[in-house]
Amino acid sequence: MIQIDDTLNPTDFSTKLSRFWEQSAQKIRLIDEQYDTAKGSPVFTVQGKYTTRGWTEWTQGFQYGSAILQFDATGDPYFVDLGRQKTVEVMAPHVSHIGVHDHGFNNVSTYGNLLRLMVEGKLPYNEQERNFYELALKISGAVQASRWTTTKSGGFIHSFNGPHSLFVDTIRSCRALVLSHSLGHVYQAEGDVKINLLERAILHMRATADYSVFYGEGRDTYDIWGRTAHESVFNTKDGNFRCPNSQQGYSGFTTWTRGLAWAMCGFPEELEYLATLEDAELEPVGGRDAVEAFMLKAARATCDFYIEHTPTNGIPYWDTGAPNLHKLGDYLDRPADPYNAFEPVDSTAAAIGAQGLLRLGKYLTEKGDTEAGKRYWQAGLTVLNTLLDEPYLSTDPNHQGLLLHSIYHRPNGWDYVPEGSPIPYGESSMWGDYHLRELALYVQRMGSDEPYYAFFNCLRKPSDEHKV
Repeated sequence: MIQIDDTLNPTDFSTKLSRFWEQSAQKIRLIDEQYDTAKGSPVFTVQGKYTTRGWTEWTQGFQYGSAILQFDATGDPYFVDLGRQKTVEVMAPHVSHIGVHDHGFNNVSTYGNLLRLMVEGKLPYNEQERNFYELALKISGAVQASRWTTTKSGGFIHSFNGPHSLFVDTIRSCRALVLSHSLGHVYQAEGDVKINLLERAILHMRATADYSVFYGEGRDTYDIWGRTAHESVFNTKDGNFRCPNSQQGYSGFTTWTRGLAWAMCGFPEELEYLATLEDAELEPVGGRDAVEAFMLKAARATCDFYIEHTPTNGIPYWDTGAPNLHKLGDYLDRPADPYNAFEPVDSTAAAIGAQGLLRLGKYLTEKGDTEAGKRYWQAGLTVLNTLLDEPYLSTDPNHQGLLLHSIYHRPNGWDYVPEGSPIPYGESSMWGDYHLRELALYVQRMGSDEPYYAFFNCLRKPSDEHKV
């Protein structure tokens, strides 16, 4: 399990963060100068060069969102100019994309971050520009909500696999729905029927908590606390749950650690968002107490599982049930080894999951549960401390990636395997690079006098703008 360092504080990271943002800037410029956009969105690296390959266009928002985060952290106008220009030029198709479950990735990372910076006063206030960002977020949330499957107990936003498929990843796309709702948008269907976007988001979160997360009780008596399944399969004829499954993990009965990390991050940040709502808004979905209870249970369970089933340095292997892990011996009792001969690590799960640990820790501390809050908080800082050093931080000026040892799709064999190695290692991904930047920005802000970093900061009232 993770050896949690209880001595770390956000202010301890100033030197590492300064080096990190220098490396990050160099990587963003390198991609901007060298990558051939005619090939599509950059997804992951092969021998240090970004290439495209994937199921759908789900990483372009991370590319330009990274530039926006770089500006947020450093104030260098080159990066916000790049992020703003590319958002206007190329992101519009992502707003209206009806074929993906990734609106919270592409559009909140670009339009959402730009709006947030304007509201926070880091960008000059421009009413028309603000309206442009808000319109994009409003439509994005509604388009995402249209991918709806009704079940016996509610419903969910289905994945690109089809209406039977609930992906654990999609918990982070609920951001698109709740932002659209809080910006005052009304999603209308046939006959002008008005559909509540907040209700759809919470129903999806509940389905994720009920079917993607396991608790070792009830239907899941055979399983253990906090494990997740990548995909949950439903019968679309009668709305009944059928079975767990996995696309990128080893099986439906093992835990693909990046899927676990999406849940770890998604539930705590939505708990933070709920605090911005009036109680009356939550009454149609069971009331505040019930909604917060199921979300907090899922957040704690997944974060507990991560701490208990991750090697001592906080970096997990790609799946906790990967078939050759046993050949590593007591792999949980020592730091993860990205260069081993049996199973790859996935550093992106660490970058995503660490943010969830930190947000849950802060949330619980503010609720008065200081002991548990400190455990999660310090675990998150421990993971970050590992990620900001080699061999995970890429320092090779010719490597376009920032976070090394990312795994995309092990079952499909999409990851580059170096000659002579039995496993992939040493490569980066656009989602990994983005989420490490997001994690670094989160901790940097916690160690300074800047506003708390949250996706819903873009919802502040006009009277609150420029209060940095």
